[in-house]
This record gives sequence, C-alpha cells and structure tokens, in this order.
Amino acid sequence: MTRLRDARRAWHALPVVLRDLPLGALFLAMLFVPGLRGHGTELGDLPTRPFDALAALAVAPECLALVLRRRRPEVSLALVACGFALDQLRGYHSAAGTALPLVLISAGSHLARHRRATVALLTAAYLPLSVALARLGSGAETPTDYASFYLVLALAWGAGAWLRSDRAAEAARRETVAGEARAAERARIARELHDVVTHHVTAMVVQAEAARYLTAAPERLEQSLTAVSDTGRLAIADLRHLLDLLNPDHGTGHGTGHGTGHSTGHGHGHGAGDGTGAVRVPEPRTPVVGRILTLVEQTRRAGQPVDFTERGTPPEQAGSADLVAYRVVQESLTNALKYARGSRTSVRIQYGEGGITVEVSTDGTGARDTASVTTGGGRGLAGLRERVDVLDGDFSAGRGPDGGFTVRARIPVGAAS
Repeated sequence: MTRLRDARRAWHALPVVLRDLPLGALFLAMLFVPGLRGHGTELGDLPTRPFDALAALAVAPECLALVLRRRRPEVSLALVACGFALDQLRGYHSAAGTALPLVLISAGSHLARHRRATVALLTAAYLPLSVALARLGSGAETPTDYASFYLVLALAWGAGAWLRSDRAAEAARRETVAGEARAAERARIARELHDVVTHHVTAMVVQAEAARYLTAAPERLEQSLTAVSDTGRLAIADLRHLLDLLNPDHGTGHGTGHGTGHSTGHGHGHGAGDGTGAVRVPEPRTPVVGRILTLVEQTRRAGQPVDFTERGTPPEQAGSADLVAYRVVQESLTNALKYARGSRTSVRIQYGEGGITVEVSTDGTGARDTASVTTGGGRGLAGLRERVDVLDGDFSAGRGPDGGFTVRARIPVGAAS
C-alpha cells in the first residue's frame, strides 16, 4: 500500500502533458492493429479507403493532440476536429476518430474562456461537413443520422461541462469550509487572548492603583510592586505559551525579562525567574482545576477578598473540562476585580460523577458597576458560554437580588479534548 501511494503521488507530481502522453500513444498504437483498420467512427457512408500519404495528416492530429487535452484544450479540440473531418471526408474511418468525443469531454471540463463561442464555432463547422459527407456518400445516411451524431457530440461536451461545474462547486465548498475554519480559529485565538491577557492586566492595574496609596508604608509598597512585577511575568509567560501554540515551529529559547530569583507558583507551571535576569519558561502545561487556588491567591494579592471552597475528588481524566473550569474561574475573578472591587467573592468547585460544577459569586457590597458585566462588550462571558456549550454543559451568569453577580457552570467530565 505504501509503494502504491508513493507511486500515485509521483504520478500526480508529473506535468499534466506527460500524464496525458500514454493516452495519445494508445490511440496511435490502435492504428497499427489490423482488426481495427476501417472499423472506426464512420459518418456519411463513404467507402473505406486504405491509408495513404494523406492519412497521416488525419490520424496524427487526432492522436497526438490528446497530449494537450487538459493543458491546452482549445488547441487539442481544434486539431482533433480537423483531423476527424479529414478522416471522414477521405473515408479512412480510423480508430482515431473515437478521440473526438473524448476531447470534447476534456474541453467541456477544462476550457476556461470563450466556451459559448467554441460551441457555436463547432456547430457551424459541423453543418458544412454534414452536407459534404451527404453529397460524397451513397445517400444511405439521413438527416436524422447526422442529427443523432451531433447529439452524441453535444452530450460529450455536456458531460465535460457537468464535470467542470461539479469541480467548481466542490472548490467553493472547500473554500467555504476553510473560511469557516479560519473564522472559528480566529474566534478561538481571540478567546484565548482575552482570557490570558485580561486577567493579568486587570490584576496589574488594580495592584498599581493600590500602590499609589502605599508610599508611606515602604514594606507594603514593595510587596505591591512585587505583585505587579510577578503578574507581568505571568502574562508574558502565558502569551509565550499561546504564541508557541500558534507557531509551534518557532524556536524556544529564553525570554528577555528580569527575574526575581523565585518561582511564582502560577497554575500554568511557568517559572518567573532564575536570578540571572532571564525569564525561564518551562514546558507549557494545561492548567488544571487543582491549581485554581493560584488564581484565588493572585486575586487576593490584588486586594479582592476571596473565599475558596473545593469539594469532592478531582477526576484523573477530565478531558477539556479542567481547562474550561479554569477559564470560568479566571474570567469571573477578572470581572470581580473590574466591576465589583472590594466585594466579598466566593469560588466553589464541586466534583461529582456528572462533571465539575463551578460557581463564582460576589455579594455586591463593594460593587462599583456590576451591571456593566452584562452590558459591556461581553466577549468574556460569551466566550465562556461557547466553551461550556462545546462540552454540552450548562452555563448561567447574572445578578442576584442582593446586587451581587454569580457565574455558574456545570461541565461534563471526559468530554471532547
């Protein structure tokens, strides 16, 4: 099978003229088969004439023009048509005459320009040929016979035209599928960028704003600035991870940031520095639910009070559910920092046989503009809903009677990964 596939690939790699050469050679070889002489296509009931010097001018174009039937279909059709006309008018009735329907199919399929003009020209040329054959022949052929042969030729052209339209429809379908795939991939990249960048940048903004009020407390100011620096490194590491997924052939190498000499313990498993001034990015790993606590701790360092509850036993094989759960918590905590800063926030993770249930809520006590979570751009929540829907889960997000905001997702375990 492997050799057959390799041979097929090598064959299709050849120029189309070389691939059509055996067909022309076959028709040429048929001329030397004694049993086929005088038994080819016969139109006009002329007596069969033995091959003479003019026979070469008739049969050679009919055979050799097949080499050009896909590369130059208009040239191939003209040569075969002229050869066929001379073949019939001289009465050779060679087997090469059967090349006319074949080249009509090829022309109908591959001819790109002046298709209507070509059909009109062939029809106009067929009329005087029929009249000449009727006068030279014995009169046994009737107008119906000539019309029937024309219909056969028209069907051959129609078959080629159908092949052309079918090929165009298939190309259009593939382009549509490719366009939809590109659009879906762009949407997926946009979701990933939103999830990765928004969370870290929001935390950095909150931490930087808080640092402005700590100038009188150097120790707390240093802690706040360190948190901003660590969060920035996490953002860089996550962006590198995402870029590596988009461009896996790109060389790895080291980053250009400044290290702090300690690891941040981020849920993705990225190291923040090695004390040498270079950011080390180990092998990227998919975040799992067990590391959601890292997000909680990072949010707490940004000044948001967060309670974390985890119940049940995490599944060993969660498919894509663990990543989706991670994104739900990440986006919800980001929104809590942006729209409900200072509100008591709770994160609840429940593992069960049916899947993973995630609930993130704020009580609204310190909310600035909770409604803007749903009235803003909505890319984050819409992206979460899409992620959960892909895994056939349930997702809801909305305000409660106390003015708080709750995001709840039930994610089946073992869904498509």
